[in-house]
Amino acid sequence: MLKEILITEHPVNACVPAGYPLTLRCRAEGPPSLQFQWFQQAKFPCCQIPGATQPDLCIVAQETQLYICRVHDQHNNSKFSHWVKVKVLQNVAKDLLPVKWKGEPIITVNPKGATVKAGRQVVLKCLALGIPAPDYQWYHNGNHLHCGKKKAELTITAEKVSESGSYLCCVTNEKGEHWSHPVEVTIVEDIILQPSLQPPLSSDPLVEKTRELPLKRSNEKEPDWKDQFYATDKVALLVGNNRYQSHPSLLAPMMDVFELTLLLRQLNFRVVSLLDLTKSEMLTAVNQFLQLLGKGVYGLFYYAGHGYERSGRNYMVPIDAPQPYRPENCISVQNILQKMQERQTALNVLLLDTCRKWYNPKCALSEVKPLEPWGNTVYGYATSEDAEAYEVQDGQFSSGIFMKYLKKHIQKEKKVTHMLEEVLEDLGRDPLVMGKQVMEIKHTLKEGRALTDTICRIGQTDKPQACSDVWAHAGELPKETKRFTCGAEVELCFHAVFSNIMHVYAKLKEVPAHAANVRVLLFNPPEMLDLLTVADSHCEKVDSLLANSSDREESDCMLRLCGLQKYQNGVVIRIDLHYTNLKNAEREHEFLELNLRSPLVATLFSKKDSDMDPSSSTAHENHNAAAMKHNDIPQQQQLSLNSLCTRPGTRRADNGPNSSASSQSRSSSEPEENDERELFHLALLPQWPASSCSVLDRSV
Repeated sequence: MLKEILITEHPVNACVPAGYPLTLRCRAEGPPSLQFQWFQQAKFPCCQIPGATQPDLCIVAQETQLYICRVHDQHNNSKFSHWVKVKVLQNVAKDLLPVKWKGEPIITVNPKGATVKAGRQVVLKCLALGIPAPDYQWYHNGNHLHCGKKKAELTITAEKVSESGSYLCCVTNEKGEHWSHPVEVTIVEDIILQPSLQPPLSSDPLVEKTRELPLKRSNEKEPDWKDQFYATDKVALLVGNNRYQSHPSLLAPMMDVFELTLLLRQLNFRVVSLLDLTKSEMLTAVNQFLQLLGKGVYGLFYYAGHGYERSGRNYMVPIDAPQPYRPENCISVQNILQKMQERQTALNVLLLDTCRKWYNPKCALSEVKPLEPWGNTVYGYATSEDAEAYEVQDGQFSSGIFMKYLKKHIQKEKKVTHMLEEVLEDLGRDPLVMGKQVMEIKHTLKEGRALTDTICRIGQTDKPQACSDVWAHAGELPKETKRFTCGAEVELCFHAVFSNIMHVYAKLKEVPAHAANVRVLLFNPPEMLDLLTVADSHCEKVDSLLANSSDREESDCMLRLCGLQKYQNGVVIRIDLHYTNLKNAEREHEFLELNLRSPLVATLFSKKDSDMDPSSSTAHENHNAAAMKHNDIPQQQQLSLNSLCTRPGTRRADNGPNSSASSQSRSSSEPEENDERELFHLALLPQWPASSCSVLDRSV
C-alpha cells in the first residue's frame, strides 16, 4: 500500500476554439479514499471550482484560463498536479474541426509574407488548435531555426538581406503534425521611387493604396507557390522472394530489389533489402519496419515474388508456403498497410510487383478493418486486377516490366502519384505487354508529397530515431586485419549486396621473408553449407552484381555469406593460410577464426518473433503456369529480349517459351483464400541493440 500520494497522470495543456467541450484528467495513487479538488485562475486570484471533486473536470471552454488539481487524503496530506493552460481561440469557424477530432494540430492562422526595408521588424504568426497544446518550430529556407524560435510568433529583425527567403512553421503534438503555408519575406536595402516616375496625386484610396506597394521589374516572374512538405524520416523495406521450396523459382525479384535499393538510398531512404524469406521471417521483417514508422515518417514497402489477389485483397507468398496455399501460409498486404497507417505516418507507399489473379471465388472472405481516412496512402500495383505481371529475361539477369519503368521515374521531384502515373503511361506503351499488363494506382493522398522531399527531424522520439540510425549504418562493417603466427597479415573487407547476403574479401597485405607460394582461403561455417548448396546458382548471380568492385578485383579470395537472418549466435568464418617455408622447404598451414558477431539482420529475426510462424506442410503442388505467347510480338523483339515470361498467380521466370515448365497447367491446385487476420505484435518486438550495427546492408 502506498503511504504517499503519487500523481500518475497530470492534466495537459490544450488549445481549443470557444465553446469546445473539454475534459481535463488527473490520476493519482496512494492511501485509500483519495479526494480531488480542481481550481482555476483567470484574471483574478486562483479560486476553487465548486463541485469539481472528480478526477475528470469537464468544462466548456469560453476564455483562456489556468487549471490545477489538488489530490488529498483523509489525513490532510495533499499534492498538486501541474498547472495547465487551456487557451481559447475566438472566431474559429465551426466547420474547421473534423467531426471526429482527436486533438491533432489544426492551423487556424497561417503566417503572411512581407517586403520591408532593412532594419525593420517582421512578425510572422501561426496559431493552431491541439490537445495537447501544440509546439511550434519555425524554418527558414528549409533549415530549422534555433534560439527561441519555438513560439507561435516569429520576430525577424530584418538586419540583413540574407534573412530574406521562405519561412514556414511546423506545428506538432503527440497526435500528429501540420505545416503552415510557406511565405516569402523580402528584405531590401531601401525602396526609392524616382521623382519623374512618381504617379500623380489622387484622391482615389485604391490608387493611394497601390502607391505603397514596391515596384516590380517587368521581367520578374510571379512566384510559383506550392506547399513544401517534409519528412521526419524516410525508411523502406524491400523483400524479394526467388527460391521457393514448393513453387517455381524466380529470377527477376533479386535484380528488382537490388536496383530499387540503390535508387532509394540516393533519395535518403534508410533501406533494408531482403531475399528469400519464410513466412515467419517476413512477419518479423515487417514488424521491425513498423517500429521505425512514426509521426511525419515516409514509409515505403516493396514486394516482388509470388502473390495473388482475391476480391481486392492482396497476398504475398513466402518461400516456405506449401502446395496448395492455405489461409495460414500467406501474408495479407492490407493488414500491413493498416499497421503502417496506425503509426501516424505522413506517407505510406506500397509497391506490389506481383500478379493479381483471382482464386477460389467461393471461399469466404475474412474481415479487414477499414483504413482511416487520413489521406496518406498510395498503392502502386505492377498490373491491373485479375491480370498477370511479366518479367523479361535479358542476358544474365531478369527484370520486371514494372521495375523497368519505375527506376526511370522514381527519383523525379513530383508528387508520388504523378510520378507513378508516368510509370503507368510508359509501361502501357511497351509493345511486349500491350493488352496484357497495365499498371494500376490507388491512393488517398491529399497532399503533394514526393519521395524526393527533404528530411527534417521534428516530432520524433528518441527511440524511433535511434532505431532509424541503426538502419542507416547497418551495413557499415570496418575492415579488419588478421596476423598469423608466421608473420603474414591478411586484410578482410565486407560488402553487403542485400541485407541478408554478404561478401567477405581477403587480401594478403604482408608476407614474411621465409614464406613463398602463399595462398589464403576463406571457409563458411558448417551450418551454412546446406543453405549454399540449395541456393548456389542463385548466389552466383548475386556474386556478379559485384563484378566491378575494386575489392573483388584486388582480393585474393572471396567468401559468400547467405541467409544471415538465420544465424542468431553470430557467424564464424575460418581463414586458412598455406605457404612454403623456405627454411625447411616444407608446405605449412595455419588458420584463424573470425567471429563476425551476430549480424543486425539476424538479431532482428529473433526467436521471439519467428515463433509466430506455424509449421508448414511439405506437400508439393504442380503449379507452373504457361509462358506468355509471342504471336503478336515482332520477331526482332523476341530475339532482343530473349524471352518474356509471366509471373503466374505469382511472378515467374522460365528459360524460354519452350521450357518443360511452360507446358504445365494450373489445374486444380489453385491457392486457397488467405486469412487476413495476421497479428503484428509490436509490443513483443525485440529492441535494436546498438552493438549490432556492424553487419548489414551497404550498397556497392
